[in-house]
Amino acid sequence: MDRRLGGIALMLAAALLIQGCATLTTTTAGAPARNVDFTLDGIAYRTFSAPLDQMQRATLTTFKRMDLALKSDEIKDDGCRELVAANGDRTIHVELEKLSARTTRMRITAKHRWMWRDRVAAGELLVQTEHTLSGTPAVTQRAR
Repeated sequence: MDRRLGGIALMLAAALLIQGCATLTTTTAGAPARNVDFTLDGIAYRTFSAPLDQMQRATLTTFKRMDLALKSDEIKDDGCRELVAANGDRTIHVELEKLSARTTRMRITAKHRWMWRDRVAAGELLVQTEHTLSGTPAVTQRAR
């Protein structure tokens, strides 16, 4: 019995120690490779050189282009903006965190039904949002 509990404790400790991030490089035909980073539990994330408001607009535009219906758009207690969209049996949670006036971290969790996470959908939404951002005018510099 003690041996079994020791084995379980060892497996739990190992699981906690190996948490980290993995990188997936996605490519499209004829386009340069783009990096999409994932946590081990399937959350896609990336930091963009764009202000939070511009990221919110780009995300909403991407939702429309990908036929995702916006369910909510609110500011959480920690100051992050959370957008939730859905289509069929997938729910997309996007968190935008303002790092500076011109830098925003985007985290995307795509859930299939109530339990499974869809890394491919989360990564594609991130890549498509990057594509939307590249089509918008650059942020103007502050007046001197």
